[in-house]
Amino acid sequence: MMNHSFRCKCGVTSAIDVVGDKWTLVIVKQMLIEGKSTFKDFTESAEAIATNILSSRLKSLEEFNLVSKHKLPNNKKTNIYVLTEKGLALAPVILELSLWSNEHMREYHPGLEKDERLDWAKENKEEAIHLAVAEYKAQIGLSLSPT
Repeated sequence: MMNHSFRCKCGVTSAIDVVGDKWTLVIVKQMLIEGKSTFKDFTESAEAIATNILSSRLKSLEEFNLVSKHKLPNNKKTNIYVLTEKGLALAPVILELSLWSNEHMREYHPGLEKDERLDWAKENKEEAIHLAVAEYKAQIGLSLSPT
């Protein structure tokens, strides 16, 4: 494990040092909500992350044990990236950012997608988080099982 340098001893600042760049939470969102798991999946996303940055962020996520890397059972060349329990613990952050954006960003970004599920999630946060994590785990379980 590499030696990590943090700006200070503040918990919020330290968390931002790990996940507060432009891409890390986007990758976590893509995994949790969109089911992306391979390098190719991420490179084909609408967010258009550059491959060198993607590689760097995935390595950092692994280093902080937010994701783990596995080989597909039927294709030993392809790596799949899976959120760990520590990575899944970011689900409430993803939900809150989605809700905040839905409520506060439309005036600046009129083309922002409207997701009707957010109305329900706003009133049922714990259930929404539990459901997202359960669906993710079920999907990943299928990806890792032998075919």
